[in-house]
Amino acid sequence: MEFNVYLSGEIHTDWREQIKKGAADLKLDLDFTSAITNHAASDAAGDLLLPESDGFWRDHKSAKVNAIRTKNLIEMCDIAVIRFGDKYKQWNAAFDAGYCAALGKPYITLHDEDIIHPLKEVDAAAMAWAQTPAQVVEILRYTSA
Repeated sequence: MEFNVYLSGEIHTDWREQIKKGAADLKLDLDFTSAITNHAASDAAGDLLLPESDGFWRDHKSAKVNAIRTKNLIEMCDIAVIRFGDKYKQWNAAFDAGYCAALGKPYITLHDEDIIHPLKEVDAAAMAWAQTPAQVVEILRYTSA
């Protein structure tokens, strides 16, 4: 079964590549999409509309431009994987999880055990919680069989 898998969240590690490689090694019929993962490019997305000197309005415009991509990719996905890292608070990932839940899109959370408590509501709506990219690949293998 072919699935479109949206990969959301933390951009500072290679978890996306690990999942894609694991899926390719198993020859899973999956298409992967993601938000822009280049932090500087994402932050500057709104600069296309005219540069802002005020940080709030720059971030506001960039968030809206980025949301065009994110909103459409989440709506088109069959499954989302939402990664929460330990270094930064990924509010965008929590928002993506909430959007998936509102749309009835199944999602898998991917995070370490030490942030279970702050993510309890996000995890409660998830179909699965994984601690490693390898576990995500196994879930995708099973569900796409």
